[in-house]
Amino acid sequence: MSGKTVNSAILLLVIGNAMAIISDVFIKLLEPGAPIFQFAFLRCVLTLFMLLPLIGKLNRKYLFAGLKIHACRAHIHLVGMLCMIVALGNLPLATANAVFYAAPILVMVLAALVFGERLTPISVTAVFSGFLGIVLILRPVEFDWAAIAALGSAFTLAINAVMVRKLPKQQSTIHKLFLNYLLIVPAAAALALWEGASWDGSMLISASGSALFILGYNMTVLLAYQQVDANQVTSAEYTGLIWAVLIGWVGFNEMPDLWFAVGSAMIVVPLILIGLRSRQRSHQVLQAHPANG
Repeated sequence: MSGKTVNSAILLLVIGNAMAIISDVFIKLLEPGAPIFQFAFLRCVLTLFMLLPLIGKLNRKYLFAGLKIHACRAHIHLVGMLCMIVALGNLPLATANAVFYAAPILVMVLAALVFGERLTPISVTAVFSGFLGIVLILRPVEFDWAAIAALGSAFTLAINAVMVRKLPKQQSTIHKLFLNYLLIVPAAAALALWEGASWDGSMLISASGSALFILGYNMTVLLAYQQVDANQVTSAEYTGLIWAVLIGWVGFNEMPDLWFAVGSAMIVVPLILIGLRSRQRSHQVLQAHPANG
């Protein structure tokens, strides 16, 4: 794998994570008390429409294969989206995103519980360090729905990351995304109707912006991981936290404190070390078993 290819993949991930934070900004700019169910419904519908030009990428032979797992993941995604909206509306941009980055730690725990995967010493360190990091960032002194929502969002991300292993291998990422949003829409519509808020046309702008940029994130990540092995560039995913700090500081006058810096490091650094260790092992395997020809 050439250095140029790896560098282009890293650049894609850096750009993609910036787009994810911009998507969060559109959510954060919602007016206080805005109908969140209506927003979630609009964002899901608009994302589905944006995916329509790619419908030719779907594997028609396996169009609805794994429907039960897809439906379960879709509704978990909806819960996570609603938690994310609450968290971003009430926490600083960087704080919310730092907690969201706990998802990979939760994936390790869930994978050990569900699939019996063995946790290495560095993985165990990452789990304990990550949870302590969350405590330092949130510093809970009283019950806080926004903090609970941020943790809930991270937990749903982790559950879906584990469940994706149960999906048919014949379905592409685009296929999985399309089914995910298709299956979310009915439940999101029901919640929006139950909410009973009057329809706000201005919310279309926020929902469109959020949908466009989060879809852009998904596409750049897909392109990046098509070029190289994940363990070669996955550390670049954590640049999203840098973007969150910068945009939060410039756009919302949110200045993270020392506790945030220490807590974020406790979450991210062990995960980066795990990625580097995985990369090193892959390199050793390639050296031991070089490709023929």
